[in-house]
Amino acid sequence: MRHFWIALTLVLASPIALAQPASLDQLLQDIRQLRSSEQAAMREREAEFLRERDRQQQLMQQAEQELAPIKAEADRLKAEFDRLEQALADTEAQMKQRSGYLGELFGVVRQMASDTRSQWQDSLLNVQFPDRLAQLDRLASSTRIPTVESLEQFWFMLQEDMTASGRISRINAPVVDRDGQQQQAPVLLVGPFVAIADDQYLGYRSEVEVLQVLNRQPGSRDLIRDFAAPRSELADLLVDPTRGTVLAQMQQTPTFMDRVHQGGLVGYVILALGALGVLLALAKLAWLFRVSRQIDQQANDLGNLRDDNPLGRILGVIGDQPRLEDLETLELKLDEAILRETPVLDRGNSLIKLFAAVAPLLGLLGTVTGMIVTFQAITLFGTSDPKLMAGGISQALVTTVQGLVVAIPLLFLHATLAARSKALTQVLEQQSAGLIALHLDPGAKRGE
Repeated sequence: MRHFWIALTLVLASPIALAQPASLDQLLQDIRQLRSSEQAAMREREAEFLRERDRQQQLMQQAEQELAPIKAEADRLKAEFDRLEQALADTEAQMKQRSGYLGELFGVVRQMASDTRSQWQDSLLNVQFPDRLAQLDRLASSTRIPTVESLEQFWFMLQEDMTASGRISRINAPVVDRDGQQQQAPVLLVGPFVAIADDQYLGYRSEVEVLQVLNRQPGSRDLIRDFAAPRSELADLLVDPTRGTVLAQMQQTPTFMDRVHQGGLVGYVILALGALGVLLALAKLAWLFRVSRQIDQQANDLGNLRDDNPLGRILGVIGDQPRLEDLETLELKLDEAILRETPVLDRGNSLIKLFAAVAPLLGLLGTVTGMIVTFQAITLFGTSDPKLMAGGISQALVTTVQGLVVAIPLLFLHATLAARSKALTQVLEQQSAGLIALHLDPGAKRGE
């Protein structure tokens, strides 16, 4: 009875239960059919599992059969490797025993090849002998004992370099012009010291192994042209004894205009102020010299007073025949006339003095701004690269120099102009006093 209710529950839970059975016999028949179909499916799955198991066993047996010779071959190769490794160790020991002190000698040769490679890295002769660096690299990095041919080749390269160092050679080599264009050109090599092409000095770029025209030429082209021309006598030529170091430093040394540009906006203002002050001082100095000549001419011709000079205008106030009974009035008129001429003679001196005082202050301003730029670079990038701080430091120092360079000449010019103006004022006072004395004593001579 219990089995019946279990079967009834399964039937009701299955899709077959959707169809209402006609009777209990029909229900029992359906249950039997369902059970038989499930048993058939289970037997099919069991048979499939057995077939798959058999197939996996066959594959495993086949893999084991294939693995066996591979293991045997691996064992054989390992034994062969061990035998060869032992043979190599025995051979190295035998070689070391037979070489004796030659091992140290070969180590010295490799070290010398490496040192020579470092010395020749930036040599101009690499253009003439382009393969020697590669040969030195192979000799320096070789782990084997160098052969006799390698040692002879190393000796030959050293001898070749010594011979070329004392010789002037003409070769064709790739040259990069100032526009960045590379082309083959005839080059004159003066040992490893200088290279010349088209009346210009060349520099060697080791990273690309080509020659490049220097932006800043150290000498006159006429000197290079005379040296490169066919001749039978000796000729002069500027030679870099450091083998390119001086020429390279000259490319990095700032010119006068580079220094001016390093001052920035403050530097331009200082230079403009200095130029304006110098022009004003020179113009004032020329005007004072002209006034001085006019005063001298007027002093030599007092009978013909002119109003184109201060002395003539001062003496014209009292006239040719002053009344001596009004002496005090006459002196007051002369003093008043001199006072009118004195500001004209001193005009512009205060402005020049102001320029001389302002120039160092502007230089100090440029120093402060340059240090601000330097500290900003330190804040952003740290102190690892000094080139990042060089711009601000250059501006700080250059503006200070510019301020002093402008202020010192302006101070001298101001002192000269002030002294010249004072001297002319004294001349006017002396001439006026002499004129009064002449009228008081008609018998006295002028200038006594």
